[in-house]
Amino acid sequence: MKSDFVLAITQLAAEKNLPKEIVLSAVESALVSAYRKDSFAPNQNISVKINPNSGRVEVWAEKTVVERPADTRIEASLEEARRYKSDAQLGDILMVESTPYNAGRIAAQTAKQVILQRLHEAEHSAILEEYAEREDEVITGLIQRIEPGQIHVDLGRTEAILPASEQVRTERYRVGQRLKVCIIQVLKTTKGPRVVVSRSHPDLLRRLLELEVPEVYNGSVEIKSIAREAGYRSKVAVAARQEGIDPVGCCVGLRGIRIQNIVNELNGEKIDVIQWSPDVNTFITNALSPAQIVSVELNEEEKIATVVVPDKQLSLAIGKEGQNARLAAKLTGWRIDIKSTSIAETEKAAAKPAPAVEEKEEAVTEEAPVAEMPELLEPAPVSAEPVAEAAVEQAEPAPSAEEVFAEPPVFFEPQAIEDKAELRFAEDILGPKPDKPGEKAKKKKRKGISAKEGAEDGIRIKRKRRDTDFLDEDEEY
Repeated sequence: MKSDFVLAITQLAAEKNLPKEIVLSAVESALVSAYRKDSFAPNQNISVKINPNSGRVEVWAEKTVVERPADTRIEASLEEARRYKSDAQLGDILMVESTPYNAGRIAAQTAKQVILQRLHEAEHSAILEEYAEREDEVITGLIQRIEPGQIHVDLGRTEAILPASEQVRTERYRVGQRLKVCIIQVLKTTKGPRVVVSRSHPDLLRRLLELEVPEVYNGSVEIKSIAREAGYRSKVAVAARQEGIDPVGCCVGLRGIRIQNIVNELNGEKIDVIQWSPDVNTFITNALSPAQIVSVELNEEEKIATVVVPDKQLSLAIGKEGQNARLAAKLTGWRIDIKSTSIAETEKAAAKPAPAVEEKEEAVTEEAPVAEMPELLEPAPVSAEPVAEAAVEQAEPAPSAEEVFAEPPVFFEPQAIEDKAELRFAEDILGPKPDKPGEKAKKKKRKGISAKEGAEDGIRIKRKRRDTDFLDEDEEY
């Protein structure tokens, strides 16, 4: 029985991938709960010890030494106490072995539940310790299920979570797909350890380079910095620690086989490997590759680098949607301002003329003496005749009252004013207008009134002429 008990504990430890000591401590804790319900007082302090070699179970209970024990569960006689402690006295509290012969069904069920719980907790703590030590490392997992906000990846002993923020937008995931992920965080929760993995973290690229490039793994080539936009493009700055080693060539490999394996693992993400340099100008020039750089000006205080590139290389230096310049800024840690040569020359030309104009003005004021520039001090002499003609042409001065009435114009004569009372009309002078003979006959026919009758009455009747066409007809008849 005892050998079977030890064998069972050993097998359980192998299945749970736990040390044997942890399994024994879990079983001992479970037996304490089981024995306390059957054979000991509820608040009594007891402990269980299991011999790992023989499997013998010993239960020790805390008892008070009395002369005559009334309750053997919590009291012990002086003789029994001196078996464990030779100098025991009345009133002492000792740990006395009190192993019961058997345990009831309820105690056994309680022990089973406690054992499973303790083993579960021990397994969680072991997983937490294991993956906490492997943080920032790359591990291969299998996609178990896909949820709207996260993907569950099976890592073997536990299940990791790939949140949406750590996924790559250009990648498509499916159940059963194998992925290499980077462990970025390990948390302890009430439901057990929570492992968070990532596919977009820069450390994933770092670990992949260590796996593919032996020089990076053993330290001959050092990765100085990494700038990554997951799924699109990355830049890696490397430097050699030993002489005679080409860091870029080691990372790229023969015919690019090393870097191509990493690109395939990242589903076609472009990777630029550049050589790091302690000189900032050289480092920025390398970071903006493959664009050609004309000059680099540094502002140490604000940490701004002004880069001048050829006009044809401007779009290449900036990159698609500014990607090349943005990654170069992340890689170097400098703020990069890119300008073309034409714009740079225009700015320089616009800044130079201002002092030149000031010098010219100063030269004019200093070299030109007062005697040689009379036109600036005295007005030029002008003859009288041209001035008079110009004055007449531009505007005549307002004449005074005496000048206006001294010689009145011809049409304004006093004689016309004196003869005003003797004015006559033109009819009085010319006389009455003779009437035409034909008109008198026509009037007699129309009106039926003789001219004599009208003359005798002394009244002339004037009638409005009808504006019709019948008059012409009457005249014809």
